[in-house]
Amino acid sequence: MPDEPAISKPTEAGRANTGDVKTPKTSTPVTRPHRHVVSAQVYDVLTLLFVFRFINALILRTFFQPDEYFQALEPAWSMAFGDQSGAWLTWEWQHQLRSSLHPAIFGLAYKAAHWILSALFPPAFEMFVLEALPKLVQSVFAALCDFYTWQLATSIFGDESNVPWTALWMTVLNPWQWYCSTRTFSNSLETTLTIAALYYWPWDLVQDAKSNKQEPLQVKDNLGSLRVSLILAAVAVLLRPTNLLIWLGVLTLTVTRLTLDGESPINRSTLLVLVKEIIVCGSAVLAVSLISDRLYFGYWTFPPYKWLYFNISQSLAVFYGHMPWHYYLSQGIPLLTTTFLPFALVGLYKATSSSQTLTVLQSNILKTLSFAVLSMVGTLSIISHKEVRFIYPLLPILHILAAPYVFKFFTIPATSATAATTTQTKGNAAAPSSPTTTGPVTLRHKISLANLLSLNLLLAIYLSLFHQPAALSVITFLRTEFERIHPDSLSLDSSLLQKQELFALFLTPCHSTPWRSHLAYPALRARALTCEPPLHTQPGSEERRDYMDEADRFYKKSEEEDGLYGVEFLREEMWGGDGLTSGGGAQGEEIPRYIVGFEGIEESLKKFFEEDKKGKEMGVELNKVWEGWNGAFNEDWRRRGKLVVWDTGVYDEVVAEQKRSVF
Repeated sequence: MPDEPAISKPTEAGRANTGDVKTPKTSTPVTRPHRHVVSAQVYDVLTLLFVFRFINALILRTFFQPDEYFQALEPAWSMAFGDQSGAWLTWEWQHQLRSSLHPAIFGLAYKAAHWILSALFPPAFEMFVLEALPKLVQSVFAALCDFYTWQLATSIFGDESNVPWTALWMTVLNPWQWYCSTRTFSNSLETTLTIAALYYWPWDLVQDAKSNKQEPLQVKDNLGSLRVSLILAAVAVLLRPTNLLIWLGVLTLTVTRLTLDGESPINRSTLLVLVKEIIVCGSAVLAVSLISDRLYFGYWTFPPYKWLYFNISQSLAVFYGHMPWHYYLSQGIPLLTTTFLPFALVGLYKATSSSQTLTVLQSNILKTLSFAVLSMVGTLSIISHKEVRFIYPLLPILHILAAPYVFKFFTIPATSATAATTTQTKGNAAAPSSPTTTGPVTLRHKISLANLLSLNLLLAIYLSLFHQPAALSVITFLRTEFERIHPDSLSLDSSLLQKQELFALFLTPCHSTPWRSHLAYPALRARALTCEPPLHTQPGSEERRDYMDEADRFYKKSEEEDGLYGVEFLREEMWGGDGLTSGGGAQGEEIPRYIVGFEGIEESLKKFFEEDKKGKEMGVELNKVWEGWNGAFNEDWRRRGKLVVWDTGVYDEVVAEQKRSVF
């Protein structure tokens, strides 16, 4: 286990007050930067982060998970362009499981951009901008996440320390951050809100009472900082109720001082102020959320309660996957931290105990952050349905905990490096002394560092450009084709449009591509296989165990069809009179202009349209018009291979209208 690096105490520029605790002596004199220099430095770093994440958002051209679109952009599109815009509102929105606050951000952006662009540019260019707009908005939150990670590390370790810069480089170079921070997940916004709230949290509440006789919340700016922190935390909890676990961890150690050093500065009056501010700030945010949800849903509702009811009481979360109890330990944290995993584990372990190289306040802050991580991971491990995104808000904390050990492993004080070089010249290879975190440094273990950074870079490039890119590019192809075929239907006002043919049928696992936020035009009608959960069944019932959604039924292999899947579904359900509910809300037995699916369904399509009696009567002649590579691997066998678009040929025939009228 690496030794504890010597840490300098926070400076007056940090908000944490360390009192009279002395810091270790260092071999290099520390010159504290002037406050104007610090201010200019903060401005420059924030500007560079905005530019960096803006580029990150533009380069990201791959599909990750459906929630990026269906929990944010589809309701946002509906907010901006109306109920008839063709937005696909999933069951979670129909049953009010999600807060409207998150999509409202993008809905306002859509509305403002449409108002400007529609008056100045042709529809095709407007759609191009609207497609990219949400990620550009999210890039602002991503940059703020990086910024507040750096700022919290600075508050803990001091602005003369090199450790905050290490934390900043870690968050910038983390491939998970590159892959996810600019995506419109509610988890991404939750992560930014959490680290910002932790930065504004008055950490004087965990200091040693002997180091400062003044009550923590009477210190200048601490009360205002507490209010900002509580407001940000309340919004995060409303977006993702599980975020409450982080704050329960922080409050538990703050109030009980379990494992913390020193005497508590919290007396009765401080505790009353803390409780009062929690109630007032929480109520204010709750009121705004209730009004927002009332305006969006049309009646009073409380999404966090609905979320708990359906996911916990009704056990519907299990319907979307069941993971082993150790998932977050064996996969979640490793995926979040990637090459920084060993340092994060060391940081978590070291933070649980006191250190002679840290001040009491520094040690207590790190213990509190570590406890928040461990308590959230431990609690979420009990729940069956697990995803890496659920612990994403812990990543900035892990960066901060790991930063001192990353810095220690890869650097050495410049003076020690010079001495070591001199010693080695004389024939000795003595190890350099333990480095401090201030003053000029020299890199060491350069080969390991180069390998680490190269691996991070390769992961970021592959994930952002080559892993599931076809799910996005196929939508661009369809929209471009629609613009070519129907140039008079390029409007976002659904009331002005005539009904067009069913343009695309997606025979893919449900939510395999974005929807209206990328298809755009309401006249571009499309439908897809759905995967609604069995809301009508009871937990543990036989009916729920046997339930199969549309996607399951399509991909169910049939012995009667030589082990092929899909043929029976197409004959009995799709064009058998029962119809298929589309993402746009339409029902019927229309023949689409295009069929979209992964290449594995081609054999099933040919068997149905060329050999099945009902299929042959439809007059479909499949012609592959587009295909896109979708990555080197996929854990879902249904999504493996290229994504393909077939033209049915129906709309190119003279008798097209007669054929469509038959079915």
